[in-house]
Amino acid sequence: MTCLARRITQTSPKSYGMSDKAAPLEAQGIDLIRLDVGRPIHDTPSHIKEAAIAALRAGKVHYSEMQGESALRAALASKLTQFNRMAVTPGDILITNGLTHGSFAAIMTLLDAGDEAILLDPHYPQHVGKIEIAGARAVMVPLDAADGFSIRADWIEAAITPRTRVIVLVNPANPTGRPYGLRELEAVAEVAIRHDLAVISDEVYEFVIYEPGRHISIAALPGMAERTVSLFAFTKAYAMDGWRLGYAVAPPAIMQGMIKIATNEVTHVNSFIQYGALEAVSNGQAAMEAMIEDDRRKRDLMVMRLNQMPGVHCPAPDATIYAFPDIRATGKTSQELADLLLFEAHVVVEAGSFYGATGEGHLRLCFGSETYERIDQAMTRISHLLNRI
Repeated sequence: MTCLARRITQTSPKSYGMSDKAAPLEAQGIDLIRLDVGRPIHDTPSHIKEAAIAALRAGKVHYSEMQGESALRAALASKLTQFNRMAVTPGDILITNGLTHGSFAAIMTLLDAGDEAILLDPHYPQHVGKIEIAGARAVMVPLDAADGFSIRADWIEAAITPRTRVIVLVNPANPTGRPYGLRELEAVAEVAIRHDLAVISDEVYEFVIYEPGRHISIAALPGMAERTVSLFAFTKAYAMDGWRLGYAVAPPAIMQGMIKIATNEVTHVNSFIQYGALEAVSNGQAAMEAMIEDDRRKRDLMVMRLNQMPGVHCPAPDATIYAFPDIRATGKTSQELADLLLFEAHVVVEAGSFYGATGEGHLRLCFGSETYERIDQAMTRISHLLNRI
């Protein structure tokens, strides 16, 4: 066929990073330690699975409400008010097929062809593809590794043009593992309000924070609730990545647009799994904290081992399940070193350049995707390779 839409033929191809290179080796039966994929190694807590099974047996097998089950949205409204300090009602919430679906609905609602959206670089690549499919352009604003990848609002403002419509945040940040502080977010809010821009805030790692201090949702700041789409998921905190379940929060005008996109795309989310999510929100705190504590142990191990290796400097990430070590002193580009680690050490990591030009000179290693013992084994393999080269 030669009649494919321009949104397919004139946008960037979908890339799965190092997974494409790792697949043939895995097919040969080679033991690869996977530190590339951002997924939790933990199983979904049993009480969450049982709640979904009970809902299935109780006949929750029919069409759901378009925005999601009302009981789940009511529980989430309470969580958002108490934890995120966002004054929302169930009507402000849309249950989505993962955060990815929520971000697609937000981008399709807010961006037209020719518009521009600002992303902070290093950036999360999946948002770029959606921006391009909407016919818009992603504009990268670099962060400074020497400054701990902190936000510079004046750099964001310098990138704004008459076509700018949206600022996209990932907070805490993937791949850098940095949670943004109040002053940084206040500065972004001032820029957004001054230029009448919307903000899409991806907060999938809101609970995965290791150091003292709470997560801050930018929508909770003065003047931001009416211009922010906040995106969340059950993926990381509750080890529910395969459930494909998330939720979006938006002001009424934007929410109506997102509902229009979602109902034309998927109608609504699977009915019975929403009761597993309800159990997670209502009674999942203890299991979540245990999983995060396990990730903290693996983070500490990985950071300690990386900092003992030649040519590597790795600050401890304050959040997420990723380390983002600086490997420039090895003399290798990030892709060169990622390839060496895959083909010679059989450890799969992502090149920092996969996350944009500012990520060059770094690797992203996911300590949440393997057990403590496998992380330790991976660090030994990496150390041996680095000492050899």
